[in-house]
Amino acid sequence: MSHVYYKFFSKLNYAAVTFSGLHISLHDLKSRIMGQEKLKVTSCALQVTNAQSREEYTDDNTLIPKNSSVIVRRIPPRVLSANKPYAIQEKKSMLKCIAVYVSTADLAGANAPEEDKIKAMMIQSCRYYDPAK
Repeated sequence: MSHVYYKFFSKLNYAAVTFSGLHISLHDLKSRIMGQEKLKVTSCALQVTNAQSREEYTDDNTLIPKNSSVIVRRIPPRVLSANKPYAIQEKKSMLKCIAVYVSTADLAGANAPEEDKIKAMMIQSCRYYDPAK
């Protein structure tokens, strides 16, 4: 039997995950740690870092060799929402509208909401100090 030793960032002592073979995938390691620690997938996600090199493992297919030591941190779960593309699209359209107002010389007479006028005014006031100039 092979082991990978892990500890949570806030703890002092290491625990071990037992498996057979020379390597364990990051996905399997996370699953076994969550099982041993009785963590729920919906409550947190795990960030795994090599204890010696401080390299963060990000790809779930990464193979971690036996007898390695890792540091685990609990992080908020990744929220994959269907609303994200809409939010990005909305932000792009808002920036496009503000860009039109920024190019307008007379913001007081522009037909726009007050909030957009204020944002455009803030952008215009910083143009002089733009590093590109």
